[in-house]
Amino acid sequence: MNREPEISTILKKHLQPKDEFIYGFADLTGLIDEKFGDYTCGISIGKRLDDRIVDNVVTGPTLEYFSHYRAMNEELSRISNLVSTDMKTAGISTINISPSVTTEELNTTYNATLRTDLSHKMVATRAGLGWIGKTALFISKKFGPRLRLVTILTSHPLPLSKKPIETSRCSTCELCVEACPTDAANGKLWNTSIDRDEFFDAQKCRQQCKEFGDQFKQDIRICGICIAVCPIGKKPHQSPVT
Repeated sequence: MNREPEISTILKKHLQPKDEFIYGFADLTGLIDEKFGDYTCGISIGKRLDDRIVDNVVTGPTLEYFSHYRAMNEELSRISNLVSTDMKTAGISTINISPSVTTEELNTTYNATLRTDLSHKMVATRAGLGWIGKTALFISKKFGPRLRLVTILTSHPLPLSKKPIETSRCSTCELCVEACPTDAANGKLWNTSIDRDEFFDAQKCRQQCKEFGDQFKQDIRICGICIAVCPIGKKPHQSPVT
């Protein structure tokens, strides 16, 4: 039984205003931890960040950006819970994956590799929504890196909404590489056969984000510089790349 129209109706109900969201379906068979069992279909949801707030990130995150980041995570958690509730009411089982992990979890459970149980970015690439940039950002076709992601898993088969994206589309652009304050990226292009550590040092990035958080006395690890400089997703009034 094809439940995609029903699920799409539920998503469109909650992803409002629609211009601020993207979503897609992904087949994750063989790509996620066995602990998820037969919940191998992913629904990737992205919500656009506020351009004005992102544009003010120049040499590091602002207090407003810290607050916005937290608020976006809370909003995506709320929305994914509403979508899941409606899906379960319709008889479609789900597992919600939080949009972010806590600083404590990153300092303990995930400290060694900075890899969580499920990558929202990977799900989004398999859903055909975008690719991975040179600083390991998810770059969406519509918003560039100016978004946050959340994932809902289901055991119900879903047709792919778009062809998975398996190679970078960043070409020769290196604005994010040059802007990184800790030289965490080497400029190598991502594809599905390359490991993150071959083109991006997540530990260097993590340490810089910690310094930013400590500076503002914020228990959150973010930067945002590479998001702000990326030309993809910028609106016409913003400075274009020449």
